[in-house]
Amino acid sequence: MTPQSEQRIRAAVAVLGDALIAAMAESETHDAPERLYSVTEAAALTGLGRSSLYQALGSGRIRSIVVGRRRLVPSGAIAELAAGPPETA
Repeated sequence: MTPQSEQRIRAAVAVLGDALIAAMAESETHDAPERLYSVTEAAALTGLGRSSLYQALGSGRIRSIVVGRRRLVPSGAIAELAAGPPETA
């Protein structure tokens, strides 16, 4: 991968992350209940593969809930992932 293509990819991911955070913030201001996504939907939204998403869920990096036999990912957890790790002072 050339440095130019890596830079373009990083810029595109940053724009996508900002758009996702803005969309999530907008939906939360309307007092709408948090949307729950299936693992397949959450993987598509985050750009992770299903296996990588399951690893992140198992390690606790991404919040999820279990309803019956299904694991669901709240929209807020996806927004937190897009925002990155919390900054320490």
